[in-house]
Order: sequence, then structure tokens, then C-alpha cells
Amino acid sequence: MLRDITLGQYYQTDSVIHRLDPRVKLGGTILYIISLFFFENIFGYLVAAAFLAVVIALSRIPFKYIVKGMKAILFLLLITVIFNLFLTPGTPLVEFFGGRIRITYEGLKYAVFMAIRLSFLIVGSSIMTLTTTPNNLTDGMERMMRPLKLIRVPVHEITMMMSIALRFIPILLEETDKIMKAQMARGADFENGNLIRRAKAMVPLLVPLFISAIRRANDLAMAMEARCYRGGEGRTKMKPLIYQSRDRIAYLSLAIYLVCGIVVGRL
Repeated sequence: MLRDITLGQYYQTDSVIHRLDPRVKLGGTILYIISLFFFENIFGYLVAAAFLAVVIALSRIPFKYIVKGMKAILFLLLITVIFNLFLTPGTPLVEFFGGRIRITYEGLKYAVFMAIRLSFLIVGSSIMTLTTTPNNLTDGMERMMRPLKLIRVPVHEITMMMSIALRFIPILLEETDKIMKAQMARGADFENGNLIRRAKAMVPLLVPLFISAIRRANDLAMAMEARCYRGGEGRTKMKPLIYQSRDRIAYLSLAIYLVCGIVVGRL
């Protein structure tokens, strides 16, 4: 299950999406996620699916690699669908236990739409992190949040923390996998039993995982201090962000998608 988590990891390859400015990918991902909540019919989601399919094809990332990241949220997705399916009032379609539990037309509609939204949201966010290195993502976030400096928001420090958090995701996953294998070699069982039993079996992983995370964070802090890191004031970029023609084309494509998706999705 841990190996199936792709959010926060970078997939090394050469593609048009990889070469885009990180501001384009970050802004495009945010607008894409927001657009999913404006659609009121299935046609809008078909437009969103077509746009997402084109982006995946241009990114040259294997579709199986992207989809396997959905395994980590199947439980959350299932709970969301069940709650929307059985707890939404409306026109009854199917009734159980004498009408005390019912599936309504509105509940079925909201459950399907919510499942599609969450799936597209995870896949879209995964594409952004899979095609953008943590350094580029940090630079893009800092440039986009620069106006907040006028109200004394520590933009550089915030983006630095988010970059470190993204870097720690694959590191902690790898560390967790090592600890699980070490404990399985000593007789621990993480795969058999019901959900509660497996959750209890994961508890012994927390202490060594927290110790490892704190140790790595302390080493990182000492390394930054040894290199005289004092924040972002006066620092320059080794690779400054400059918009290219492909970035303008990407913005135009995103605008066309938003117009078509919102118009078709709200008919």
C-alpha cells in the first residue's frame, strides 16, 4: 500500500509538461480543481476527463503509475460515496428495512459526482508533483505568493516548509517500508486479520518512525545552519523563472478548457 502512494513524488522523464514553468502547473492545477465543483452535469466531467487525458498523454507518465496512487484513497472514497448515497434526502429509488434506509436519486447523483471529483482531484494533483521537482515547485509557489509580502506574510519560509514536507514524503515512505520489513522478519503480521487488527499492528511502527523523522529533521536543520542559511532575503535563484512560448500556449489551453467546461457543465 505504501508503494502505491505517488502524491509528492517526482517522475523523471522528458516531456512538454515537465518543461512547463512551475507557476503554470501550480496555477493550472488549482484552477482545474476549482472547476470540478462548478459542473452540474456529466458533460462537464467528460470535458474535464478529456483535458486530463491529454495532459497525461503529454506528460509521458505511464497511466498505470498514476492510477496506482488511487489505491491509497479507496477507503476514503468508499466512505464518501456511502455517506452521499444513503444520507442525501430526495426522491427514493430503493428502500431497505421498511424505508428506514433508502437510496435517493439525488444521493446517487451526488455520490457519483463526488467520486469523480475526488478521483480527478487526486490524479490532477499527482500529475503536478510527478512532473515538477520540489525545488521548482517551491520557486513557483514563492513567486505566486509574492504579493503577500506586502502584508508581511513570510512567503519564503512558508514555501520552504512546504518544499521540505514534499521532500519528506518519499523519504518517510521508504523508512516505513524498511521498518515494516524489519518487524516482519521478527514475526510481526501486518497483512492478516480484520481492519482493526491490522491498524493495531501498525502502532509499533509509529515510535521508530517518529524517531527517524525527528533525527532527519535535526540533521537537515544542522546542515542548513552550517551553510549559513538565514532566510530568503537577498538570495538569488540559480535558475530564475522566465515564461516561454509553451507556457503561454498552456495558459491559452487552460482558458479554453475552463470556458468550454463551465459552459457545457452548467447547461
